[in-house]
Amino acid sequence: MKEIKELKLPEDARYTEDHEWAIREGSEIKVGINDYAQDQLGDIVFVELPPVGESFQKGNEFGTLESVKAVADMYMPVGGKILEVNALLEDSPELLNSSPYEEGWIVRIKPDNTEDFNNLMDKETYLKMLEEAK
Repeated sequence: MKEIKELKLPEDARYTEDHEWAIREGSEIKVGINDYAQDQLGDIVFVELPPVGESFQKGNEFGTLESVKAVADMYMPVGGKILEVNALLEDSPELLNSSPYEEGWIVRIKPDNTEDFNNLMDKETYLKMLEEAK
């Protein structure tokens, strides 16, 4: 397991208490699980992706991850409609471990409300939450 100071957490991402990340890309938001989540789960062997076109509210479960250690639910960091899923994950779920922010993104969404994104934790706040939970 990585020490908190070893985690890779991009500055431009926002984070949830459930360890998802969200990055704004124009009018869309790209979502995935962060370095802490993939490290805690261990080797990810299966990803259940949501259907394109489906809408979710903030906090709704939108898929699951299966690792050698556990099965974990994924929760929407912001409400919105699924525009695209990362089809690479179907055959290569290990991308979530090796490249959680680049190749391992999970969905792209059209957000219902941009305030949802603004209300997520920045890197500093997220790290503080992890430290306090130790």
